Amino acid sequence: MEDVNNIVKRIKKRRLELEYSFQDLADKTNMSKSTLQRYETGAIRNLPLDKLEILATALQTTPAYLMGWDEKEDEKAKAKVKGVKIPVLGRVAAGVPIEMIEDVLDYEEITEDMARHGEYFALKIQGDSMSPRIWNNDVVIVRQQDDAESGEIVIASINGDDAVCKRLQKYSDGIALVSLNPQYEPIYLKKDEVDEKPVRIIGKVVELRGKF
Repeated sequence: MEDVNNIVKRIKKRRLELEYSFQDLADKTNMSKSTLQRYETGAIRNLPLDKLEILATALQTTPAYLMGWDEKEDEKAKAKVKGVKIPVLGRVAAGVPIEMIEDVLDYEEITEDMARHGEYFALKIQGDSMSPRIWNNDVVIVRQQDDAESGEIVIASINGDDAVCKRLQKYSDGIALVSLNPQYEPIYLKKDEVDEKPVRIIGKVVELRGKF
């Protein structure tokens, strides 16, 4: 049962917020001042449902608020949403499994539902090649995968170097890795160059978490 002290606190809180006297509330509820005072002090411990509804209406709120039901639902909802920690990496080296990388700067959380649909890591962006959408030191959440659709933002490596964040564009004869910052030229690669260099997609960016 909801703690009576919490109920009476909410009743008093709403009355004072509305600047109602006990007489004002009595006029709006057709209850006596003495009864209302006893409800507010907790002297009457059982608040009948019909009186609860009348009181809530007069106080311009809901029975759920006065009883604390809204708070309980919020707590239940929060309890259901559990976070799964993933590492924030400062760099991603080609050919090195994510779980083997030791350059862990921090951790971010993703939902359990998200984690059930793939393997994820976070990457701290360096430089301004993806501005104005992604800035230096922003963190992106990446789902590990070795391919992506044209137009998607990916983490990719070229020539075995550390991976970069670019927009992937696919063409009939090759691909382009495109920076969002127009000051940087796109990297065009023919199909044979993709295999020769090689170019490897490490993951797809699914979320941006800007840092200030």
